[in-house]
Amino acid sequence: MRIRFRTAAALALLAVAFPAEAQAPDGRFGNPGHFVPQSGEGLYADLCQACHMPGGVGAVGAAAYPALASDPKLASAGFALTIVIRGQKGMPPFGGLLTDEQVAAVVNYVRSHFGNRFADEVTAAEAKAAR
Repeated sequence: MRIRFRTAAALALLAVAFPAEAQAPDGRFGNPGHFVPQSGEGLYADLCQACHMPGGVGAVGAAAYPALASDPKLASAGFALTIVIRGQKGMPPFGGLLTDEQVAAVVNYVRSHFGNRFADEVTAAEAKAAR
């Protein structure tokens, strides 16, 4: 019951935050004429930071959001790609909202910031293959 509520709440939030008419023709999100961040940092700020917090420290409150800071699970680039693209538990899938380049950018950002020092960068081709 609790997971269903969190999933429904997350999907409702996404429906409000990213209506279909706000999606750009090339698949990027945002309003026409509005700057759409392409950097991993910008994508993290727009999509991830609300739950995972600035600094990737995570949060506990109405729901629990895991910390990304110093997360050993991020050693696996494939794990990070899968979670961003397909979601897991209460985290919604972002694969339908992001291009392969954006998925790679945000995964690379998280894996190289917040105390994470994973130097192997993922590519857009790897993001595409993970879909």
